[in-house]
Amino acid sequence: MSKDPTSELANEPAAEATVGEHPAERPPAEHAFFGHPRGLATLFFTEFWERFSYYGMRGLLFLFMVAAAVDGGLGFDESKAGAVYGLYVAGVYLLALPGGWLADRLFGQQRAIFIGGTIIAAGHFSMAIPHLSTFYLGLVLIVIGTGLLKPNISAIVGELYPEGGARRDAGFSIFYMGINLGAFVAPLVCGYLGEKIDWHWGFGAAGVGMVAGLIQYRAGRKYFGKAGLLQTEGRSASDLSRERRTIYAILAGSFAIIAAFVALTATGVIPVGIEQVANGAAVVIVAAAILFFGYAILAGGLTTGEKKRVGAIAMLFFFSCLFWMGFEQAGASMNVFALDMTDRIVGGWEMPASWLQSVNPIFIILLAPVIGGLWVWLSKRDLNPPIPIKFGFGLVLLGSGFLVLTQGAKLAATGEKVSMLWLVVAYLLHTCGELCLSPVGLSSVTKLAPSRFKSQMMGAWFLSLSLGNLAAGLASGKIETMPMADLFFWVFVVTACGGLVIWLLSPVIGRLTGGIK
Repeated sequence: MSKDPTSELANEPAAEATVGEHPAERPPAEHAFFGHPRGLATLFFTEFWERFSYYGMRGLLFLFMVAAAVDGGLGFDESKAGAVYGLYVAGVYLLALPGGWLADRLFGQQRAIFIGGTIIAAGHFSMAIPHLSTFYLGLVLIVIGTGLLKPNISAIVGELYPEGGARRDAGFSIFYMGINLGAFVAPLVCGYLGEKIDWHWGFGAAGVGMVAGLIQYRAGRKYFGKAGLLQTEGRSASDLSRERRTIYAILAGSFAIIAAFVALTATGVIPVGIEQVANGAAVVIVAAAILFFGYAILAGGLTTGEKKRVGAIAMLFFFSCLFWMGFEQAGASMNVFALDMTDRIVGGWEMPASWLQSVNPIFIILLAPVIGGLWVWLSKRDLNPPIPIKFGFGLVLLGSGFLVLTQGAKLAATGEKVSMLWLVVAYLLHTCGELCLSPVGLSSVTKLAPSRFKSQMMGAWFLSLSLGNLAAGLASGKIETMPMADLFFWVFVVTACGGLVIWLLSPVIGRLTGGIK
């Protein structure tokens, strides 16, 4: 839950870089936040509130869709709910690509963050209105806003440290804590309001959190200096104006096409269900990935060594998809398991099911330093495992969590609700798996990607998260026709076997990487 694929992607700007026509200025040298630039505090709390809004709503989303209408829900069947959920979480990562591009070419990171946060808040408040049309509108707005905010807030964090080095790494570590703290608090607040009072109160609370983040962001922007401002060097005013008109035309055309498709499907002119849209989106993402990697290898003008490394990234891409397909069950099938099959009575009071969504970020906060320290300790002894071995650990640990849940679901199927410890143990294993795979995957792309394809390769890596998240929603939709224990077992089989396969392929991938660890 607490991953942030953009946190480590900001490039270190050169000292002589310019912003507009002025020399780049280091952000004000105020070290009032754990010895770091004061601007980091602004970004920390912006990210805290953005993650609060995202995970607060996400913890309720699937439960709200499958809840009966008499209980205030939408009454969707699990297949439809899974498709909507999958499209939503896939869209969040997919739109990070154009979001970063728009910031670079049109807004600058500082404005993009504020615009994105405003759109996110509007989306949550739209979902707070009890109507199906405002529900879908809210999801679309949150996807668009998150696509603008997420990649650009991480980019500014990097620009606060023009000197780079260990201090920059430490700054990202502090920033990452904001992600996990927000993810921890969100289900406790929004989950309680949504499940115990009214679903729409929970969605509204997520919007209030985003507004709080925007207020403190505006108040603290002065501490960024020129970090995150639109860079216009080498472009005349006429060039900028022409480029803006082109971008606005592309955006308007894209929105028109999407709106027309939605209108035609909603009125039945195009007989396409949401499940078919989700399946079609999966096909499109797979085709885009194949075309991209194929083009890079066959027509990208790369050397033989570079082609091999791109092939290694393509193989890791596949296993990354498998991992996120399992991991993102947390907001869907695992949430339903918490609701229907878990004994949540504490002192005579029933705890909201969504509160268990806070377990993963707590484990991240506790275990991230441990796992990171382990890799450093092993590296000093020349024992640090290669990339595919770490991927294998991630997949096997994830699968082990689902094996635990398989047994828990079998016990619950007898009519007795099971202890929350089944989910806690599963989340512990999933978190360890996440820490073995997620940061390693990001790092591997930056190391293996050819210089001329570095940004594009990172964009392609986002496709693996998008596809995995979409597959997670589609798999969760099988709850309707498949016993929960069977669903968890098959996720275990797929992910654990994926781990074993990548272990077997480790020598092959090692040769493709050319010794890069």
